[in-house]
Amino acid sequence: MSLLAIRDLHTRFTVGGRLLRAVDGVSLTVAPGEAVGLVGESGCGKSTLARTVLGLERAHAGSVKLQGAELVGLGGPAWLAHRRQMQMIFQDPFAALNPRLSVGRIIEEPLLVHGMGSAAERRQAVAGLMQRVGLRPEWAGRFPHEFSGGQRQRVGIARALALSPRLVVCDEPVSALDVSVQAQVVNLLARLQSQLGLAYLFISHDLAVVAHLCSRIYVMYLGVIVESGDRDTLRGRPRHPYTRALVAASPVPDPERASPETLAQGDIPSQVNIPPGCRFHPRCPWAEARCRAEAPVLRPLPGGGEAACHFAESLPPLEIAA
Repeated sequence: MSLLAIRDLHTRFTVGGRLLRAVDGVSLTVAPGEAVGLVGESGCGKSTLARTVLGLERAHAGSVKLQGAELVGLGGPAWLAHRRQMQMIFQDPFAALNPRLSVGRIIEEPLLVHGMGSAAERRQAVAGLMQRVGLRPEWAGRFPHEFSGGQRQRVGIARALALSPRLVVCDEPVSALDVSVQAQVVNLLARLQSQLGLAYLFISHDLAVVAHLCSRIYVMYLGVIVESGDRDTLRGRPRHPYTRALVAASPVPDPERASPETLAQGDIPSQVNIPPGCRFHPRCPWAEARCRAEAPVLRPLPGGGEAACHFAESLPPLEIAA
């Protein structure tokens, strides 16, 4: 059984009287102890999906199951029981921490909400969590403004671990950090997964970061999944033109050797004005008349993986500079 199973999930908003389909029929799974990536440009619906999974946004249709238990439609005490099993690391370590609380109180808060342990036991738990994420326990009385961005994100990670969850949803957890600090945080997350048997749904716009941590990856574009597969196949032989553009956009060590692959043109369209047919066709260098009229279905491909492209099997090999 999957730890997390999402089936045909829809999350919608009304913006200026128009319907915005932020998540438009997404399905994915995360197995116990597995790190699964969800990658795509800003505005494609990744964070809305994460918030819907955790009950922070209302699902309009579809299913979200945690260990076989349906979460869509739950509220109040029923949600509280499941929330112990899944926690979230937020994108912005500056906005995610209450500036009026000490970091020790911030990490302790989930234990207080769930009525766990005595005051002494909670202090001991906070000290252990701080050590686990690379922070000194004697800093528990300090406030968020006294820490760097990377240290604040470690506080956020410690808070997410306080209830010993089985699933942690990581919503762009390193995008606001310097590159050198990004590597430290990703390595910390990998170590915690190994030590604690955590499962991750790791969300990012950076395919290289996702591939460092995750064994399977889903690619999201304009509210839908356009490709999925294992890390090596998806990076080495992407079948959807959008995935190819993401791979080609990854920086190479030599600035004189840019990728010869044609990248996607233009900006991602608005989710209140989704193009007919294939959603990617206005930006796709291989689009044909069929793409503008008929929406492709996400389907299994020879060699593994899935892609929602009419011509996934016939696209030329990916050309990336060595």
